[in-house]
Amino acid sequence: MAAKKRRTKKKPTWERGYLSHGLWVGGARIGWVRLDREARPEAKYRWEAGTCAGAAATLTDAKRSVEQAVLLGVVQLPLFDLPQRE
Repeated sequence: MAAKKRRTKKKPTWERGYLSHGLWVGGARIGWVRLDREARPEAKYRWEAGTCAGAAATLTDAKRSVEQAVLLGVVQLPLFDLPQRE
């Protein structure tokens, strides 16, 4: 009996860069968090994922927002047959 092949789903990983962090799946960047140069106390980090963007006070909150936006985009886009941005 032949062994079944398992499909391996690539997991997104965070990579650190100079003044930014990127969320990557394979070779495609699907989101990023950048340090805001103006450094206002209420929003020190800017983030973007797909068509969503925002600001957060901490790096952890910004990364969490990117991950939630990516998860929402993965679930919502097929429902409406919207083209994905690359």
